[in-house]
Amino acid sequence: MDNVPRSHHPPTRLVGWREWVSLPGTGVDWLKAKVDTGAQTSSLHAFGLREFTRDGRAWVRFQVHPWQRSSADTVTVELPVHDRRRVRSSSGHSQNRYVVLMDVRLLGEVIRAEVTLTRRDAMGFRMLIGRELLRKGFLVDAHASYLGGRPPRVVRQANRAPDDADDEAG
Repeated sequence: MDNVPRSHHPPTRLVGWREWVSLPGTGVDWLKAKVDTGAQTSSLHAFGLREFTRDGRAWVRFQVHPWQRSSADTVTVELPVHDRRRVRSSSGHSQNRYVVLMDVRLLGEVIRAEVTLTRRDAMGFRMLIGRELLRKGFLVDAHASYLGGRPPRVVRQANRAPDDADDEAG
């Protein structure tokens, strides 16, 4: 087998068109994400974005609602600003966005990824997984969902719960 050429591509794992992910180190243990091969960079629903300086470097503080259609269990995250980019959405609108580096756990594997921060209130998923992350060893099966497994039933129920909370301020 020594004569077999080695590929520069990492081993591939299949992901479905939607998967449960987590964001290690942020307090977001479960988040339903849509796998979007049309998006270059991954994107996270974030609100209340506030830039600040820490040790002479730009940081951003933001909140995440991990559950779809709910503002329960809000998580506050602080990360260094990696970049700022003009991003064109699928609807054709351009928007300046913060870019942060985050760990994303997908199919049990933790991948460091660039993630843009934007409001995704009207979208069905709190996170999009883009091509840059997928290039790190994943292929998409467009017919499949949740190939990485599902969280416990109580987590899935929380994700479906109607929002009883007051209207969100941010």
